[in-house]
Amino acid sequence: MDEWFERSPFIGFVPWIIYWLVADGPSTWMFGAICAVLATVLLGVSAGFAGVRLLDVVTVVFFSGVTVVGLILGSTDRDWMDTYATTLSSGVLAAMALVSLAFEPFTAQYAPPEAGRQEWEETAFRRTNQVLTLMWALVFALIAVLGYVAATSPSTVHWTKAVIPVVVIVGAIGMTQIYPGRARAKARDTHG
Repeated sequence: MDEWFERSPFIGFVPWIIYWLVADGPSTWMFGAICAVLATVLLGVSAGFAGVRLLDVVTVVFFSGVTVVGLILGSTDRDWMDTYATTLSSGVLAAMALVSLAFEPFTAQYAPPEAGRQEWEETAFRRTNQVLTLMWALVFALIAVLGYVAATSPSTVHWTKAVIPVVVIVGAIGMTQIYPGRARAKARDTHG
């Protein structure tokens, strides 16, 4: 398996992206959740490739739970999911990222293993992943808020469900790609 595929948190976000795209219309959130569960399974839940990761566990639990709730509730009782699907799913991701800061930042689970890191390298590694995980938590929290604004003020949907979230996510992906190298170089210069 390609190393980028195994180590990229982007792969862990694919089911969520599928959900956001599919669950963007009336009565499509349950279909989006089923698609997300299938995507998680098809992508290998990365557990088979690199061990169990928090993002994979949250993905399977959230979308399986949403699917079960959708099957149990009647269609009129679950209409709120049409309205708040983005807010709920993004809020779950924000909470997952914030909670992971107390244990192991979820982004650290996607970093390549390094044998024999020196103490300063371990410190820089921890700090880098804390920064990245906090950034992703804030991105998801912003998208959750934007989803709520879109639900309560439909005239803003173009900006709050499309333009702003895409710009913020692209920026976060860019930071995720660039920041570790820069942080590592800065730490090396400080301790080198």
